[in-house]
Amino acid sequence: MRHRVVVLALDEVIPFELGIPQRIFGRARSSEVPAAAEELYSVVTCSVRPPGPVRTDADFSILVEHGPAALATADTVVVPASYELGPVHEEGRLTGELAAALAHVRPGTRMVSICTGGYVLAAAGYLDGRPATTHWSSADHFQRLFPKVRVDPDVLFIDDGDVLTSAGVAAGIDLCLHLVRRDHGTAVANDVARRTVVPPHRDGGQAQFIRRPMPEPGLATTTAARAWALGRLEQPILLRDMASQDSMSVRTFTRRFREEVGISPGQWLARQRVERARHLLESTDLSVDQVARGSGFGTATSLRQHVQAALGVSPTVYRRTFRSALTDR
Repeated sequence: MRHRVVVLALDEVIPFELGIPQRIFGRARSSEVPAAAEELYSVVTCSVRPPGPVRTDADFSILVEHGPAALATADTVVVPASYELGPVHEEGRLTGELAAALAHVRPGTRMVSICTGGYVLAAAGYLDGRPATTHWSSADHFQRLFPKVRVDPDVLFIDDGDVLTSAGVAAGIDLCLHLVRRDHGTAVANDVARRTVVPPHRDGGQAQFIRRPMPEPGLATTTAARAWALGRLEQPILLRDMASQDSMSVRTFTRRFREEVGISPGQWLARQRVERARHLLESTDLSVDQVARGSGFGTATSLRQHVQAALGVSPTVYRRTFRSALTDR
């Protein structure tokens, strides 16, 4: 049976965020049977009331064809942001209608929030004692309202096993892609990202709100250097070689790169190589030494150091854990 995702549409729901789960999970196809285009998830939308119209924050309503009983069929429940949470947002408590709807959720169901949908999970007690995030502009209010939650306002999303929360809007895409990657591997998640024309992976620990100056019109960017580096990650890459791709001095290139990307060229390069290593560990039987060479780290020792720092586990443990998770499914 396909993994069932149920999206809870509340009044004044934000249409963009409501559509993210269908767009991401609904596009996931088995990489092993591409010709058959096997769908890996079924996605349905429900309301806290019987089937009928639900208001959005735009100038239209949507017709929801499922009532709250659909939540009882969910393997994953997704709660997008809404601008009309009433007591949830003001007092940190569920309305009777919302509490009755969430009572349908089976124990062990994976709970996911997008943006301020986290208020609903917190009011229901799912986030007590757990780390969580929400939109940066609501983080302080969220923490005051729910003191038992360990709020981190500086990340895109947090995966705490069976409960996951994300920051605003686009971070919901990142979180859903992360779940596809967690459930079915890099190849499937990357295929969904290509179909959706979004970056295949943004690390959850990346800051969600960074003030960066906009490049002045007419100034050169570091785009060419990044594209050049991504095409040769397995080879030695020197800073001066990256700078030459954009016809800049090393000093100018380093400053411009940090302004555009938010981190140094060396940090960016290490992250891209970790992503290449993850893909190789997940999708091939290459030895750790071969993965190290294929991702540009050169030696198994360097690979282990970078993967441990980025993922918290060794390459061998990462491969074993990830493949075991896929086999179990």
